[in-house]
Amino acid sequence: METAEIRRRWLRYFEQQGHTVVPSASLVSPDPALLFTVAGMVPFIPYLTGQQIPPYPRATSVQKCVRTLDIDEVGKTTRHGTFFQMNGNFSFGDYFKEGAIGYAWELVTGSQDDGGYGFDPDTIWVTVYEDDDEAEQLWRKVAGLPGERIQRRGRKDNYWHTGAAGPGGPCSEIYVDRGPQHGREGGPVVDEDRYLEIWNLVFMQYQLADVRSKEDFAIVSELPAKNIDTGMGLERVAYLLQGVDNLYEIDEVAPVLRRAAELAGARYGADPAADVRLRVVADHVRAGLMLVGDGVTPTNEGGGYVLRRLLRRAVRAMRLLGVGEPVLPELLTVSRDVMSRSYPELLTDWERIASVVAAEEEVFLRTLSAGTTILDVAVREAKEERAQHPRLSGERAFQLHDTYGFPIDLTLEMAAEQGVEVDADGFRELMRAQKERARADAVAKRGGRADTSAYRDLLTEHGLTEWLAHTTLSTESTVLGVLDGGAPVPAAGAGRVVEVVLDRTPFYAESGGQDADAGAITWDGGRAEVLDVQRPLKGLVVHQARVLEGELATGERVLAQVDPDWRRDARQAHSGTHVVHAALREVLGPQALQSGSFNRPGYLRLDFSWKGALAPQQRSDVEDVANRAVRDDLPVDVREMPLEQARAEGALALFGETYGERVRVVDIGGPWSRELCGGTHVSSSAQIGPLVVTGESSVGASARRIEAAVGMDGFRYLARERDLVQQVSGLLKVQRDDVVDRVGQLLAQLREADRELAALRTAQVLARAASLAASAEDVGGVALVAADAGPVASADDLRALALDVRGRLGDSRPAAVALVGVARERPVVVVATTAAGRGAGVRAGALVRAAAQALGGGGGGKDDVAQGGGSDATALPAALQAVRAAVAATTGS
Repeated sequence: METAEIRRRWLRYFEQQGHTVVPSASLVSPDPALLFTVAGMVPFIPYLTGQQIPPYPRATSVQKCVRTLDIDEVGKTTRHGTFFQMNGNFSFGDYFKEGAIGYAWELVTGSQDDGGYGFDPDTIWVTVYEDDDEAEQLWRKVAGLPGERIQRRGRKDNYWHTGAAGPGGPCSEIYVDRGPQHGREGGPVVDEDRYLEIWNLVFMQYQLADVRSKEDFAIVSELPAKNIDTGMGLERVAYLLQGVDNLYEIDEVAPVLRRAAELAGARYGADPAADVRLRVVADHVRAGLMLVGDGVTPTNEGGGYVLRRLLRRAVRAMRLLGVGEPVLPELLTVSRDVMSRSYPELLTDWERIASVVAAEEEVFLRTLSAGTTILDVAVREAKEERAQHPRLSGERAFQLHDTYGFPIDLTLEMAAEQGVEVDADGFRELMRAQKERARADAVAKRGGRADTSAYRDLLTEHGLTEWLAHTTLSTESTVLGVLDGGAPVPAAGAGRVVEVVLDRTPFYAESGGQDADAGAITWDGGRAEVLDVQRPLKGLVVHQARVLEGELATGERVLAQVDPDWRRDARQAHSGTHVVHAALREVLGPQALQSGSFNRPGYLRLDFSWKGALAPQQRSDVEDVANRAVRDDLPVDVREMPLEQARAEGALALFGETYGERVRVVDIGGPWSRELCGGTHVSSSAQIGPLVVTGESSVGASARRIEAAVGMDGFRYLARERDLVQQVSGLLKVQRDDVVDRVGQLLAQLREADRELAALRTAQVLARAASLAASAEDVGGVALVAADAGPVASADDLRALALDVRGRLGDSRPAAVALVGVARERPVVVVATTAAGRGAGVRAGALVRAAAQALGGGGGGKDDVAQGGGSDATALPAALQAVRAAVAATTGS
């Protein structure tokens, strides 16, 4: 049975049982604590935890998921995959255990002719929570399962909760016995390879408190409304029904694996190491396809970094299989052809997806080439420093990874091939420190905290914030909570910066690319300045505020007021972002899709899919089209509608954003600009004011960024440009229109003067070559010139002098030239050796390192010429002495 058919049967069955079919949410998680949607229940968490009222009593979905915690295990086991699909059925206070067990049994064991999956009832085993007598009795009653095929387990295996105080409950898991060839008898408690879990039923029936770990918590009471949350692994069911041994061989993955094997000239099943690499390629290509399809682009942080790692691991695996040319476009096409049966949007958005992935592979192949060269140099230096047991430092391995994008596992492998150990522990420590810095920066940027328990408590106690940003600039509100350092406090006095939760707010919380509102919270005897507004949890608005006067206390009645000038300018910028996006698509074509944005009062930036810099005329055309739209005073219309209706009307979604079943559509000029958007906007396009493109740059492979000033900031930008041109024309004493020509003439004159000065300087330096050559001293049969050249304009001048001196000594004579000097207040050293000198064992790179160490720095190069530097100019004599000692040691004198 095809995977797409298993998916269709699931949705059809539960729709027939009265469930609302809910489309898969984006792989980009709406939860700020998660990068990706990691489970089928994630989009339903607000309903399951009571944070929001569900719009339906029962629902079903097939949710796209990505998990990367076990990425290093991909390909090594039958279970680990980064992308997977989770079938789920959910009840929100409707049916409970008996209904969930009945539906599961009927679908799993129902005949395939009648729409079921057709598993043999005699192969089905289940587990229940150790105290859940009700679940065991229902499995006997509903399914007729004998007691020996119902096993009990503790909290570790069969209990679910969020990890915080709130709802939770026991689980019941369904397993299929694959037969004795797959392991020992005795059920899931004995062998979970033979008895493979396919479905987990969560019975959410208790209120939990004091949650300290997976197994350590207190059950407080029963929930008034009991929920059902189930998840069936689609890929696991597929490989059972398709008669294959693992998820890499199912119909949605195996075609990529087979094509990768063909490209590598390999046969799957012939070599275990090659098989792992082929499985990595098959898994990562599919995951990469689905992530890019949901708007994730390769970057060096967050979800973009995960995507980049997946794609680069796939490329590297193919490289280790002997394929050095680009392969992702072809492999991605294979994956698209099988995945589009369930996700047709992959076909309609194919041009963008293919462009993003091809560009990433192109960049990485260049990285591999450059990184390999750099690694070879590092390996050679490690061998020179320690002939016995050479070792590459963790710092050097981290530099290869962080600066050049060179994977650590590739560094380990290639270094080992050349007999060099890598300080992997040192590398991991540097990576850990970098991640901690990045995590702290991200938390600080959001104005939030990693621990969201205090927020969850407020949400559970008081419910959703009444958010009125679209309808008003001020509200009378009640303070529900004051948090200091993430912990609730009764009140905060003047000078304190705290987080404030109100029952209702007019403030726009940062989202959708729009910066948070500024404004004030006032009360009888007090005032606070609002610095930032965020949503740490869906539906909860948190204000970061500095108390200026009085004391702000929980329960206080306050007036929350948005700065009207701030909001007006923010509206201009956000509507301007939509106008620039539409202008880009009009000028460049529909493939120039927005991939990210940020706007604040007076400023906007927009990232979009495009390969290569815009031509000056294209940039000018975008600006012209945008300002024509402003001039034409296009109407701005905001409507709410079902997501499917919005898509049918051609509304564009911001890649990487997540949307509910009802969405807000913003039209500017009707269909000319029609986007899903939750931000604040002007009433008509003329209110945007002047829109001036101030910059256009690269932000990654196949991604560009355009920046613009809007409204009064746009006018001020143009005024500054005007004043600058006036000043320059006055200084040059030419008309404004002649400024460019005059500046060009002056630059040409300067370049000619620079060339003449450089020639004179070089001649002056080289004039010393003869006397330096004559000063050569004999060190163990090697003619050594070791001299201080004094101040030089640059290291290049010192290098030219060293090469001239070497030439005067003659190539047949064993000789070395070591010159030191000071360039731009920093000491430098250059060493050049003759062929005969190298024959005597004198290497320029080794001599430079000896000198540079004395200078408090480093350096390197080839055996014939090398260069280095340091920080201590007073150590130049010591550096020359270190060179003499190194030559003497080499020649044994």
